[in-house]
Amino acid sequence: MVKPDSWYDYYARRAREERYPARSVYKLEEIQERFGILKRGGRVLDLGCCPGSWLLFASKVVGDRGLVVGVDITPLALRLPPNVRFVQYDVLAWDESFLEAVGTNFETVLSDMAPSTTGSKFVDAQRSLQLSESALAMSARVLRPGGAFVCKIFHGSDFKAFSDRVRRSFGRVVHFKPKSSRKASKEIYIVGLGKT
Repeated sequence: MVKPDSWYDYYARRAREERYPARSVYKLEEIQERFGILKRGGRVLDLGCCPGSWLLFASKVVGDRGLVVGVDITPLALRLPPNVRFVQYDVLAWDESFLEAVGTNFETVLSDMAPSTTGSKFVDAQRSLQLSESALAMSARVLRPGGAFVCKIFHGSDFKAFSDRVRRSFGRVVHFKPKSSRKASKEIYIVGLGKT
């Protein structure tokens, strides 16, 4: 018999009760409480948005006058609020047509993207880095000055180099591991504030 992970069960149960598709919403909630990256009336780009918990949370914070655009390679099976749009796209292959589809002038870019894991820490970290680099390059095109960037990345040998690249574009960069992350997880969030 598998011993239940009480930490996981708490967040999974709470997500069901609060009608979110996944427990990952509480990671964004913690990031928001700490850094205030989502603003009322703001424009938010959510990369790797499936199954939709971050979309729903962000849409509540930005309100009716805000806009949240979700992007994922996987179709989204979720009824969306009026202030949310979804674009199905492979973020590793984005180009000018993608920018036309999602728009620009966002206050916040969120990336909770994760690769399909292989069990090899090195391979998984490299795949995570590839997604993170795509999100950072995209943020350079779509984020307005002063904007915020939140990116999940698996900790690996290239973590510091990537973090340094983020520092070149933002006034303040913080590494943050939410309490709601599983303790065994190698994920960490890089939060860039004040795009230069």
